Amino acid sequence: MRFDENEPQSVREERFAAERARRGESRRTARLDSGGAHIGAAVVAALLALLGWNHQTVALCVLGGIFLLWFSAALAWAYADKDRGRHALQRAYNLTFGWGNGF
Repeated sequence: MRFDENEPQSVREERFAAERARRGESRRTARLDSGGAHIGAAVVAALLALLGWNHQTVALCVLGGIFLLWFSAALAWAYADKDRGRHALQRAYNLTFGWGNGF
């Protein structure tokens, strides 16, 4: 965003608001790629299944709770960013398990 010191404050605020709205709309309408997130979710599911198989209930609950809390926070962030429905769930999923792109 360009800053002009001779510009009236009201004009600057309108311009900044329009720019924020444009950026938010482009972010919400962008197609989300979930390939790496699927890998991350599969790794977490395998790890949770392994912990359950070995009767490590405390570790299972802690790890599952961490990912549940992270997904809930990401979903709240998506809703605060005015995303709704499937797109909000997809953004939260990508934020939670998107680290799988590194594999």
